[in-house]
Amino acid sequence: MAQQLIEANRDGAEIFTGHEICKKKSLELLEEVRLPRGLLPLSDMEEVGYNRSTGFVWLRQKNSKTHNFKKIGKNVSYAKEVTAFVEDRKMKRMTGVKSKEILIWITLTGMAISESDQKTICFTTPTGLGRSFPVSAFEDVEE
Repeated sequence: MAQQLIEANRDGAEIFTGHEICKKKSLELLEEVRLPRGLLPLSDMEEVGYNRSTGFVWLRQKNSKTHNFKKIGKNVSYAKEVTAFVEDRKMKRMTGVKSKEILIWITLTGMAISESDQKTICFTTPTGLGRSFPVSAFEDVEE
């Protein structure tokens, strides 16, 4: 499904290839939509694309990656392809991101920072359930 979304949004998109430029562009994108810079700690990125007219973003890396956000004690898994529709302080209809809760991996489909509480970011699942964490836990770019 991610591949179909990418292909449908390629026309008119800004596309970058190569790890260094992809890392730079992914950080610029997070800053542009006012989300913390450490939210997408992807490695060995091959391609980043952003279709501004639809708000669709994709990030491709060579291999999937599991990252531990130390400040909140959570493991998050990033697939080879991560996609989302972005707007100010939000990513929605995300694919390729899961968080480990106790013994199971939970798919995340959205994240948002509320206008009224800009110190908290809420992550949502396909069932509509969500969990909030301090934005500060994701501000640092970790490797």
